[in-house]
Amino acid sequence: MVELKELQSNEELEQVWEKSQQNPVLLFKHSTTCPISAGAFEQYQSFLESSEDNLDGYIVKVIETRDVSNQVAAETNIKHQSPQIFLIKDKEVLWHTSHSKITADSINRELKNA
Repeated sequence: MVELKELQSNEELEQVWEKSQQNPVLLFKHSTTCPISAGAFEQYQSFLESSEDNLDGYIVKVIETRDVSNQVAAETNIKHQSPQIFLIKDKEVLWHTSHSKITADSINRELKNA
């Protein structure tokens, strides 16, 4: 099981980029008011609960910590969406997707390809 950590500041986001040099990182952008995001978040949690991979899992709540969400978009040059997930390794986004394409199976498949 991978522990899920919530990012609350841009400084914590910077630490995530550094950690990606040691382990792959999954970063999930979540809208706490959106039912589509709630479903994708369930898939993300399901994946993390069943995962034994050596990786780190994070969440950014896009409404509550908009500055962190905006920083993710700025640093990745990937248009903001929510829900949205990123697979980051060695400070590079290897994969990202959004909405109903976020499934435990899709995350697992992309991690195996990383």
